[in-house]
Amino acid sequence: MDPYDTLGVSRAASQDEIRKAFRTLAKKHHPDLNPGDRKAEEAFKAASAANEILSDPEKRARFDRGEIDAAGQERPPAGGYRAHAESEAGRRYSRRGAEGPGWSEDDFDFDDIFGQAFREQRRARAEARMRGPDERYALSVAFLDAVNGATRRLTLPDGGVLDVRIPAGVEDGQTLRLRGKGGEGWNGGPAGDALIEISVEPHPIFTRDGSDIRMTLDVGLEEAVLGGHVEAATPGGTVRLRVPAGSDSGSELRLRGRGVAARGSASAGDLYVTLRVKIGKPDAALESFLRSWEPGAGAGADARSGS
Repeated sequence: MDPYDTLGVSRAASQDEIRKAFRTLAKKHHPDLNPGDRKAEEAFKAASAANEILSDPEKRARFDRGEIDAAGQERPPAGGYRAHAESEAGRRYSRRGAEGPGWSEDDFDFDDIFGQAFREQRRARAEARMRGPDERYALSVAFLDAVNGATRRLTLPDGGVLDVRIPAGVEDGQTLRLRGKGGEGWNGGPAGDALIEISVEPHPIFTRDGSDIRMTLDVGLEEAVLGGHVEAATPGGTVRLRVPAGSDSGSELRLRGRGVAARGSASAGDLYVTLRVKIGKPDAALESFLRSWEPGAGAGADARSGS
């Protein structure tokens, strides 16, 4: 099937449109999400094969020119070699186009000449050591695994598995390359690579902002007014966080080095904690105090008594 039709894109589609179309189909038909569904498995294989052609600019150009088919295999010249021999280009070798004695159309078997060249070309290609094709897959990972790093197992369409090491700090949409884990090579050639596109799942508490992480933390009225220590979750585990006295909702605290580790560096981003004051149900003593409390009255009394 035409790879453009398989991915549902036009022939003028950009590489970004092709990538997005493949990612959508891969998520929809991935065997991990459709266990036992043969149609989904075939659709996933077809999308992967189409993406193998269209994601490679050189292969895509060769397909558009008709040099390879949708499976990436070489196509013979249009019309065959007899058609070439009988065309204007072939007539230059005929008796009418030759000059000098001893030339005869019967001296040449055009089918044999071109056929032999084609056979030699195919034999040379068959005997060559060729690298196997790259194969593309999609893998969803948890937010904390993307931040901290992990190893996850990917089930392949043929039932095989790949253990994929998720590096700390991997981003949504990033592609990991597993060298030598793709299609088998020909005639002892090296295997291709497995290209794993990562999809990071959202987290109920944390959101990512580059190398920083942001979260909202609920604190009680007592901690907001008087200050104190509260427990706060971070990607690396729970910590005790000091809330300054007089903190309002929307106040932001910064925990250095508690964000995402920078790739290739020992440093990490920061964790920004936005406070949200939650009063809850006031008890009787608090209600009684608030009914009798006059803002600023105490400060005024203290000032008068000191004069």
